[in-house]
Amino acid sequence: MDYKTITVDDHGAIRTITMHRPERRNAMTPEMQMELIAALEETAAGTARVLVLAGAQDAFCSGLDIAVLREMNGKSALEYRTDAERIARLFLALYELPVPTIAAVHGPAIAGGAGLAIICDFTLATREAKFGFTEARIGFVPALVSAFLALQIDGKRARDLLLTGRIINADEALRMGLVNEVVAHAELGERVQRLADLLLANSPRSLTATKRLLASQSKAWLDAAIEAALDANALSRETADFQEGVAAFVEKRKPEWRDS
Repeated sequence: MDYKTITVDDHGAIRTITMHRPERRNAMTPEMQMELIAALEETAAGTARVLVLAGAQDAFCSGLDIAVLREMNGKSALEYRTDAERIARLFLALYELPVPTIAAVHGPAIAGGAGLAIICDFTLATREAKFGFTEARIGFVPALVSAFLALQIDGKRARDLLLTGRIINADEALRMGLVNEVVAHAELGERVQRLADLLLANSPRSLTATKRLLASQSKAWLDAAIEAALDANALSRETADFQEGVAAFVEKRKPEWRDS
């Protein structure tokens, strides 16, 4: 398949998917989300035994593209629901992928980008990496990502990140349990390769069975959490805070919250 917003490279049994919109700090668009889903589904059906997810040049993924945000206030409820369901499908495709996944994070991983980074089985980060679930800053509800964050860290830490919207560095992400290891920028590629080689030395059937077992253990809870998140997402987009937050972000000004 020909991709416009990502690249897919195979080196032996290791597949690397790179989000490739460097001029927009690899910000997501609906097109990128659909291409990521397609690439993940292709990986699940193929012969790759390890997946590496990365971002081009200076960022991992800076979240949703501002051009997409500009269009949000004019969408219908059905369009909002469709957008949310596409993101849920992307997150689930990555979470349920039957081969081990490694996120190689060397720059900002924000909002949905942070979601992609933490959903991977392993998250390796350079000291320049930043993580943030910043939706509350612009009137969003970090609904879908909250479900997957709750599988990674305890409730107090999840509430800290989701309610403050603050940006944390790689070392704090490591302490919180969002990152497996922090490495020097020059060593990231080598460390990813060594981890991939370690995984490739194991039984592929065992790894696939283990991943499916782990996914099944949280499936009932996660399915319910995603359904609740889709509802919360739809409701939040009808609020004045959402409209003001998006407008303020696009206009690069401080939002004036009026919703009670």
